[in-house]
Amino acid sequence: MAPTVPLAVLALVVLVAPGLAVAPGCDYPAHRWCSSRDIAAACQVQSRCPRLPSPAAAPVELSLYYESLCPACREFLVLKLFPTWLLLPEEMLSITLVPYGNAQERNVSGKLDFQCQHGPEECLGNMMEACLMHEAKDFNTYFAVIFCLESGSSVTKNLEACLQVYAPEVDSGRIAACVQGDTGVALMHHNAQVTKALDPPHQYVPWITINGKHTDQLQAQAEASLLGLVCHLYQ
Repeated sequence: MAPTVPLAVLALVVLVAPGLAVAPGCDYPAHRWCSSRDIAAACQVQSRCPRLPSPAAAPVELSLYYESLCPACREFLVLKLFPTWLLLPEEMLSITLVPYGNAQERNVSGKLDFQCQHGPEECLGNMMEACLMHEAKDFNTYFAVIFCLESGSSVTKNLEACLQVYAPEVDSGRIAACVQGDTGVALMHHNAQVTKALDPPHQYVPWITINGKHTDQLQAQAEASLLGLVCHLYQ
């Protein structure tokens, strides 16, 4: 009876068989050549690695163009977007929030001024949320606070309480300084430019784009079953 050769040894024999070109810069031992796509590429042995791990899929990119006091916007963010985000792994869904919506930007005596669909309080809420994103930076942090604001009784009066619960490390004083200073105006100007650049132009809020695109069908699917839509689109 012929001696049994372990499968691992047979695999190494195949990999180092004559005629197999290995890149000069390959510094990995033979038993690791098929352990990842990066290593296989570095050693130029992809064709000999039939079971390479599949590359990670790109996340579904959702952008929400909204207003802080718009009832339909609040409903979508609180009841659809936030729960879907909680349910899905982080690598499946990437969210961008743009608080501006149907606001209007004007230049008054050399200074930018904003008028909002639901009045000055909405402009304040939009700017507070923009400044929150700017100061917190981490999406996981500021999205939870925005959910708290949008689901509460007052978007503009509950910031301190929402920060205490969801992001105590974020300084409310810095957010207030942003709202009252030039940074808040610059952030709103940026949101105005991004919103105006939409193609097709937005006609209502909430306005949802999926992977950079907006269609009536995608909007309807997102509002009806966002979780199902993301799971369907994630490759």
